[in-house]
Amino acid sequence: TEDEITLFERDMKEFWIEFKSVYGPEQINQTLTLRDSCKESIEVLSAKWSKKLKEGDLMIDKIQEYNNEILQQSKCISEKEEQLAEIKLNQEEEQQKNLTDSIQELKEELAKQMEILSSKDKAVKEKMERLCKSKVLFEECLGLEIRRIHNEQLQFIFRHIDHKDPDKPYMFTLSINEQGDYEVTSCTPSLDCIAEFQLKVRETNNFSAFVANIRKAFTALSYK
Repeated sequence: TEDEITLFERDMKEFWIEFKSVYGPEQINQTLTLRDSCKESIEVLSAKWSKKLKEGDLMIDKIQEYNNEILQQSKCISEKEEQLAEIKLNQEEEQQKNLTDSIQELKEELAKQMEILSSKDKAVKEKMERLCKSKVLFEECLGLEIRRIHNEQLQFIFRHIDHKDPDKPYMFTLSINEQGDYEVTSCTPSLDCIAEFQLKVRETNNFSAFVANIRKAFTALSYK
């Protein structure tokens, strides 16, 4: 360091004064040469170490600058991570709310469908009950047999239509479709007017007239 160099120079001066009082001219000249060489080496060494110290200071400043940049980047990364976590939390809350709303909508839609289905079932049962109650009347007045078959369908069997063969059956099968309307699913023998009768009973809901018209059509067919 500079203090050490100053101290060394002072010691050299003191040594020189003492040396001159003891040694001769030749020895003094050799010593002077040695001193100058030593002084020159000291100056070179001083300049070298001064440069090293400056480079060390610059390196320390650079390291501190890097540390500051790293600290700033770490702070920025932490802020970004916090923002990202907040965004994810908000997205999860929004997704959860959307999912809850969707589930509620599905529940409400299911309740409506169940209500509609219940109403349809009730209407179908009421119509089937009316049909069953009319069974006795149809059997007595029109010689009709009514049977309940698979899939909640009713089979209507007419006899005493063909005067040549009174036991020959004339029949059609009736069901209630999803809309709650009467629907003829089969007819033996086939009648061209069955679609017209079906449409009319849907419009008027006069079931007795519907059955009577089909029997008349079967009777007319038996004479052909």
